[in-house]
Amino acid sequence: MNFDAGRKALDLDEPSSAASGAAVTARIVAEARGGYVIEAAEQEYPAGLSGRFRHQAAGKSERPVVGDEVEVELSGTTAVIHACRPRRTVLARRAAGGGEIPQVIAANIDRVFVTMGLDGDFNLRRLERFLVGARRGGAEAVVLLNKSDLVAPAELERRRQAAAAVTAGVPVYVVTTRTETGLDPVRALLLPEQLVCFIGSSGVGKSSIINGLLGDDVIRHQAVRENDQRGRHTTTCRQMYRLPSGTLVIDTPGMREFGLWAQTGAVDDLFPEIRTLADECFFRDCSHQHEPRCAVRRALEDGVLSAERYASFMKLHRESRVIAAKVDLTDKLMLKKQEKALHRQYRRYPHRRF
Repeated sequence: MNFDAGRKALDLDEPSSAASGAAVTARIVAEARGGYVIEAAEQEYPAGLSGRFRHQAAGKSERPVVGDEVEVELSGTTAVIHACRPRRTVLARRAAGGGEIPQVIAANIDRVFVTMGLDGDFNLRRLERFLVGARRGGAEAVVLLNKSDLVAPAELERRRQAAAAVTAGVPVYVVTTRTETGLDPVRALLLPEQLVCFIGSSGVGKSSIINGLLGDDVIRHQAVRENDQRGRHTTTCRQMYRLPSGTLVIDTPGMREFGLWAQTGAVDDLFPEIRTLADECFFRDCSHQHEPRCAVRRALEDGVLSAERYASFMKLHRESRVIAAKVDLTDKLMLKKQEKALHRQYRRYPHRRF
């Protein structure tokens, strides 16, 4: 099964034909420019949303993404998507620029590979943010530190230990795609028929790692800019590939920002040392800022808790609470709007059942 054909199908190249009017369950294997490619019975078809589905979806978060299972109607060489089946897991972030609607990146993922470069991209606070998002979605997380060939051995080990210290038990692997060093332990994690996803900033080497796992340069990629070590946006759509192991893997465009769409519990899970300290606070609802007899603040003052971890915890916790409050308010306003519309229908048609 060659999912790369799906990318061509996005440009309306000729896919395989099928019986007109057939209704089947399919999987979204590519998404770009508002169009989709679905895979059904080992064939790929360009697809679009039905008018009813597009109208009934409350927002973009309810529209299909790569990894979704959907109900489609096949018609010749194309398909129409009528419904999206319930998702097992969801990888989402707050849409770029803010807002109260999440941007769903992928669905039904078994494992998320959070990828970070060991060059100028290395940033522990960004790593924490990605991990919170991965944990919130329900998928298992793995950290890949790429470009180990660009760092001296002593610095490499220091950065590996620093990353391991903030991942709360999430495994950390060091790799380099230039020599494919370190990829064998990653291959051991790739089980047949599992769906995995690679996320990270631009230029960290997500596509290069997937090419190494595929055994061929299937995905186009570019080197980072030499002047600032920033990545170039090469991957422009979300695309699924099948590895030799039978694992399905999703490549995603680089993310310059990853706004949280998370419950505070997902933040707490990534900071187990602070969660343990919080149990010793005098006040059950301690904010760990100004309250007396706060165990977290005491650990910070005694040097037991690092200032960086404390600041990151407070920032992520505050961000999660703010977005949760906004979402709750948005839901209440939407429900109130729907109730008003229903009452108008009652008054207009008093004898009709709704």
